[in-house]
Amino acid sequence: MPQNAAHTSRWAIAEVVFGSALLGALVLHWLVPLSLPRGRFAFVFGLAGVSLIIAGVACVVLARRELGRYGQPTDPGRPTGTLVTTGVFSISRNPLYLGAIGVLLGAGLAFNMPWLLVLLVPAAVACHYVLVAPEERYLADRFGAQYRAYAAAVRRWFGRTRLP
Repeated sequence: MPQNAAHTSRWAIAEVVFGSALLGALVLHWLVPLSLPRGRFAFVFGLAGVSLIIAGVACVVLARRELGRYGQPTDPGRPTGTLVTTGVFSISRNPLYLGAIGVLLGAGLAFNMPWLLVLLVPAAVACHYVLVAPEERYLADRFGAQYRAYAAAVRRWFGRTRLP
């Protein structure tokens, strides 16, 4: 029997998964300050970090705009009525989470916060199991062959597959 929504728990959202990593990194940075040696590469790390932040924010904004265009929710507990495969969703099945990862990775590099880079790994794993996997099951149940065709054409994180 299909579920009414991908997530029924209010905590199963990107803000909690990735916000926990950010909060944990800030606390660890305060308790045990750690920094990466940068030397002459400081500018490169800063530029790369800012670029990732901008790309991540753009990804989130474009994904939310595309979902809004089709009247689809991003809140947990609300059912999805339309499979959105256009815009940024045509190159990533998870642009909201990809954007969040980009923002945190960029912040870790730009602000020289290795703890954020370290905690981003378990946050990405939690994202897969807490957010992505339930959503994929829900969408497969809800949209069947249409979702399977979409999943075969568009990679989970970034890019399209080569179609036969």
